[in-house]
Amino acid sequence: MNAPTVYRHRLATRLWHWVNAVAIVILIGSGLMILNAHPRLYWGRYGANFDAPWITFDRFPGWVTIPQTYNLALARNWHLSFALVLGFGLLAYMIVSLLNRHFQRDLTIRARELSRAHLTADVKAHLAFRFHDPERPGDYNVLQKLSYALVLFALLPLVIATGIAMSPGLNAAFPWLLDLLGGRQSARSIHFLAASGITLFVIVHLVLVILAGAVNEVRSMLTGWWRVPR
Repeated sequence: MNAPTVYRHRLATRLWHWVNAVAIVILIGSGLMILNAHPRLYWGRYGANFDAPWITFDRFPGWVTIPQTYNLALARNWHLSFALVLGFGLLAYMIVSLLNRHFQRDLTIRARELSRAHLTADVKAHLAFRFHDPERPGDYNVLQKLSYALVLFALLPLVIATGIAMSPGLNAAFPWLLDLLGGRQSARSIHFLAASGITLFVIVHLVLVILAGAVNEVRSMLTGWWRVPR
């Protein structure tokens, strides 16, 4: 007997997922190359070699940067180009998800889901590698909802806003944004922290995809149809 299937991911979600995946990988790699040009972060308006940073990095190796050899100008071109893909892709996804009620139907976090008992049960289920509710296998669990909400409505908008604030041309058009963030160096630090949060989410997401069954999960993100595990 074949396992039942559930139509889990609409076309807009699948398209945005793959476009976003490419954009995030290129943005992380090119961002690390840009950070190699001055691997120190500061708070406030100013920061240079003789100022005290709050964190200092070793140079990132070429196998994690874009391009692989040191080229700040090319890294900036890659970064700015795919920042546009990320920003407009997120905007389009949010508009479509509001219109087709994806947010309201699938990602709304209900009060009962935030109770200690519910959260504890969900954590225990994850630790036991049970990632779906057998009674409602197509539903997102509360840990998924919380992590997606954090990324969609906090980390991605924050990384986009800080990127806009650091762009000289856009900074001239929206000077108040840099003031709101506490200065250029603060914007750079917040940009790095938000990007680090997105990177951590991607790593955890990939690990959970493997644990949940990579073939089934990837197929569902290509076709929309997800086979319910036995």
